[in-house]
Amino acid sequence: MSEQAIPAELQEIRKQIDEIDDRLLRLLAERFQLTHAVGVIKANQNLNSFDSSREAEKITRLRELCSSLDIDPNLVEELFTRIMQEVVKNHDRLRQARN
Repeated sequence: MSEQAIPAELQEIRKQIDEIDDRLLRLLAERFQLTHAVGVIKANQNLNSFDSSREAEKITRLRELCSSLDIDPNLVEELFTRIMQEVVKNHDRLRQARN
């Protein structure tokens, strides 16, 4: 496709996808800012970084939401599990810095 002229319609759709990707990253950054605040509270209160019941509830809720959005729930679970693992790592770092 790179050697051929790209149809205007395809270019427009790709532009929209790029804009959505940018928004997704900004939202992810915002989410990490909030989870950082959670990590500070947990470190100050000496709470566990990992909350298995909270994670299970979140995954269940997200999987249920997937059905109404026509998104593969396994994909969403995989993505959010990875995001939450990163959050736990960040919380552990905050706790170690406090000690």
